[in-house]
Amino acid sequence: MAAISFQSVSKTYATPRGQFQALDGVTFDIEPGEFFGLLGPNGAGKTTLISILAGLVRATSGRVLVHGHDVQADYAQARRQLGVVPQELVFDPFFTVREALRIQSGYFGVKNNDAWIDELLSSLGLADKAQSNMRQLSGGMKRRVLVAQALVHRPPVIVLDEPTAGVDVELRQTLWQFIARLNKQGHTVLLTTHYLEEAEALCSRIAMLQTGRVVALERTSDLLKAASSNVLRFKVDGALPVEFEGKARVTGRIVQLPAHDANEIEQHLAVIRQAGLRVEDVEIRKADLEDVFLDVMSGRNKAVPA
Repeated sequence: MAAISFQSVSKTYATPRGQFQALDGVTFDIEPGEFFGLLGPNGAGKTTLISILAGLVRATSGRVLVHGHDVQADYAQARRQLGVVPQELVFDPFFTVREALRIQSGYFGVKNNDAWIDELLSSLGLADKAQSNMRQLSGGMKRRVLVAQALVHRPPVIVLDEPTAGVDVELRQTLWQFIARLNKQGHTVLLTTHYLEEAEALCSRIAMLQTGRVVALERTSDLLKAASSNVLRFKVDGALPVEFEGKARVTGRIVQLPAHDANEIEQHLAVIRQAGLRVEDVEIRKADLEDVFLDVMSGRNKAVPA
């Protein structure tokens, strides 16, 4: 039985301009114990899909099951299987961290779990904040509390919706160490993130959404194999030649171009030289998940099954 099963899930919203299709027939399963990544640009439908999974939004058509429990017909049982960390920092300003976790436990009928709350506080670097009022915490600390609240009832399925957005490096490392440990213990993890290096390092399988549809669904290793074999990276001052429009990934002075072999690398550099530009810090690297993502979103990568 799948940990999560999305079955032809569609969602349509009524807008002043007519109907908007947020999701269009999304279908895939996540197996128990998987660390699964859900990627896509802003507006692709990721948060809508997570909201349907969590029971916050009703699908227009299709079904979502969590360990066999329908999120609409059997909401209570489905929700008990889930621990959801939302994007937004939602908190009650009138309670301490420990009180907030005890109250969250009560929502799921869990009692006398102080030992587990202590473990969560320690593992997420919150032990010294246990008696602090929630409104006194920094944004990063509030994010840690959200993670602890999602895990307080020991759910078999953990859903992380942009959990490290806008947080410091220390929290990211602390969070991933703890989540990776839970995953090794058998917890299923569904992650959405814009930090593609995190998805590449953590997720064994990935689905990519674009305009509400699944455009890629494959093991992370196979996605990387389907990418261009190498990437030419260099720094340059000045505008790139028009030949590279739509191909180059540009970040400030840094330019990255797909290159399949040594001959193509030399061709790229020759075009740069002919344009009168001077390159610096030239290096060749293997393609990463960001290269794959950009290829899939642009339609250049047709070899990835969906």
